Amino acid sequence: MSDLAARPVESGGSRESGGSRESGGPREPGGSGEPDECHESDGSGEPSGSDESGEPGGSAAPGGTGRRGPLLLVVGLAGFVTTLDNTVVTVALPTLQAELGASLAVLEWVVTGYVLTFSGLMLAGGRLADVYGRRRILVTGLAVFTAASLAAGLAGSAGALVAARLVQGCGAALILPAMLAVVAVAGGGRERSAGVAVWMASGAAALALGPVVGGYLAQHAHWSWIFLLNVPLGVLCVALAMAAVPESRDGTAARVDVPGVAASIAVLSAGTFGLTFAAELGWTSPVILAALAVSVVSAAAFAVVERLGRDPMVDLALFRARAFTGGVIAQVLWGLGVNGVFFFTALFLQGVLGFSPTASGLAFVPLALLVAVVTPLVPLAERRLGAARTVALGLVLVAGGMVAVAFLRAGDGWAELLPAVCVIGIGSALTMPLGSAVLGAVPEGRAGVAGGVFSVAREMSGLFGIAVIGVIVNGAASFTVGYSTGLLTAAGLVAAGAAVSLVTLR
Repeated sequence: MSDLAARPVESGGSRESGGSRESGGPREPGGSGEPDECHESDGSGEPSGSDESGEPGGSAAPGGTGRRGPLLLVVGLAGFVTTLDNTVVTVALPTLQAELGASLAVLEWVVTGYVLTFSGLMLAGGRLADVYGRRRILVTGLAVFTAASLAAGLAGSAGALVAARLVQGCGAALILPAMLAVVAVAGGGRERSAGVAVWMASGAAALALGPVVGGYLAQHAHWSWIFLLNVPLGVLCVALAMAAVPESRDGTAARVDVPGVAASIAVLSAGTFGLTFAAELGWTSPVILAALAVSVVSAAAFAVVERLGRDPMVDLALFRARAFTGGVIAQVLWGLGVNGVFFFTALFLQGVLGFSPTASGLAFVPLALLVAVVTPLVPLAERRLGAARTVALGLVLVAGGMVAVAFLRAGDGWAELLPAVCVIGIGSALTMPLGSAVLGAVPEGRAGVAGGVFSVAREMSGLFGIAVIGVIVNGAASFTVGYSTGLLTAAGLVAAGAAVSLVTLR
């Protein structure tokens, strides 16, 4: 992987040295937070824009060669634990129900509470990172997440566990956009690609290992270790982040856009709640209709506030950058397809193919291993093919693997499943330049918001995908037919993402 070497601040940037601020080059007009221009990126270019580094003594923004390994370790560990907590709890729910005497409704909140605050606060977390400092918000998020994990492990009641999970999500909502912002300003295109590669590989590993780890700990140890496992990892992350992550912030941001933050939280929290509970309560339920109405109205208010505000949280001018907008759209299409069917895959493996719970969990391990093995090689493909064709090829492979799974039937086993899983794994790794292209298409001062937008696109599209594919599955004559139809629909969405990538990431 490329070295996250120290780079001098470009002319036109700004940084703080010993408490004084030196500035030069173009500034954002009127202090409005609006970039002079949004530069497109092919995934390998330098991000542009004004940024401050809070390094003492005026050290260059983003870090020296000695920090490379620890910085990547922070990215990997932070990405791993935040993704793991999305999947690790599910298989332990029966144990939690028995030991805590929790009802099914409360158990749902153990899972969805984390997702609700994680998705709802992520965009706000990105802007806080830009304004108050990416390392500061990253460390704060890690500390909150670690403390909440300890509280969850020590919880003596279901209510206390739900409360701890809600706080865990708050911490994760600070961690992810701040971490991506750190990656975005870590140097040039190669350094950014290395950070994104580590984040993707760690996320894939957590996605595959979550059910396995959760099931093993619940069966052979105690359910509390599902959460207590995060504590030493979180403490290590905090220490490494303090030592290895250089401070940086948006040098032009004077304040936080409070109305924009409030509107974004309302949009995402209400939308997440509606999409999560629609299948259980029904799309026509007054509670769901009210939640979705709040989300829509808040979205309209958010657009107005961001357009008229002097220092908007999400500068709408960012979407003029073709690579940024195209990358976000491609991410949404990927999330709609892949995350939408992932939710139903374990049911398909066990109920149709006859896999045991352990075997169905292990079915995802080859995918994670291939992502981890292939991802370091992706920069070579990117340099030869370019970001657009590399990402498009990856999405086409993912879509092809999904089509292959759609034609599996009862009686098929590992021999029929494994080739499709491997194709999906290789394709997923090849999509790595997508995140790098999106982060590289915006000014450095907006890196936190860009990471927040990209992360929100990933999370919310996944929830919407589950809802859409769920309608298809539940409306079919049988689960097998519904799952196959859902897979083919999802494959079409992912293929559309390949077309968008090919056009916009050039």
